[in-house]
Amino acid sequence: MCPGCKKTHTRTEVSENHYVCPECNHHHRIDAAEYFDLLFDDQNCKLLFEEIVSKDNLKFEDLKPYKKRLKEARKKTGLKDALTVGFGKIDNQPIVIAGMNFKFIGGSMGSVVGEKISRAIDFAIKKKVPFMIISKSGGARMMESAFSLMQMAKTSAKLNLLSRAKLPYLSFLTDPTTGGVTASFAMLGDINFAEPNALIGFAGPRIIKDTVKKDLPEGFQRSEFLLEHGFLDFIVERQELKAKIADMIRFFKN
Repeated sequence: MCPGCKKTHTRTEVSENHYVCPECNHHHRIDAAEYFDLLFDDQNCKLLFEEIVSKDNLKFEDLKPYKKRLKEARKKTGLKDALTVGFGKIDNQPIVIAGMNFKFIGGSMGSVVGEKISRAIDFAIKKKVPFMIISKSGGARMMESAFSLMQMAKTSAKLNLLSRAKLPYLSFLTDPTTGGVTASFAMLGDINFAEPNALIGFAGPRIIKDTVKKDLPEGFQRSEFLLEHGFLDFIVERQELKAKIADMIRFFKN
């Protein structure tokens, strides 16, 4: 059932419309693989750094050991971690895209996410091509403690190297983009843009409301609210995403 219009649509109806509700335009959550199929020419790209996997260096355990969580997430999703990097072309223009996967432990940012982004930036600099991140995350991965938080500084420093190389960084924020991801690479783009009605913020609206003890403005922390307050450059619907990115790449070339 669509959470927007509360109607039931077939999977085919939704998937053929790029996972956007044909009735109310609600943008369903999708992960890197679906975005890559949508964006890369002929649905073709080269996946990079797939050999990098997370380890339980801290022997962390809450309701279950972190090592077991990782094993279960890999088995359930078929993914190695919460970020996938692809190199291909959009409208015949080469680009490196790092796409986050929310279904892998909430898209949480651990050491592997930071390392993949860092290597993807190095690859983009070597190839002299634009770089883009598709953010979709609950924030830092608490099971990695300080190793996770370090990735905020690490990725930000690497993006500075991309800037020095005079290569564009496109930051695409999708639902949800929160926590340490928002506080680091998600908001550092040469252009920051988002999907409609995406939740974007640091702490969640429920936590903020419980803290300040006041009702929050309507639409607080949604894309449209952030655009109105100057945190985003524009909002783009999924059907127009590929053409918009192609235009941005051409713009930075000129």
